[in-house]
Amino acid sequence: MTYLLMGYSVIFTLIAGYTVILGKRQKQIEKEIQQLEEWKSEL
Repeated sequence: MTYLLMGYSVIFTLIAGYTVILGKRQKQIEKEIQQLEEWKSEL
């Protein structure tokens, strides 16, 4: 029974970490898009 709990804990931690990484990537991509839109408007 404890192995099952440990397994679920590991999986939950991995999913939570992946979600955090995806959030950071999304913010970075939004910044890059904003920079490109500003650069485009200067032309």
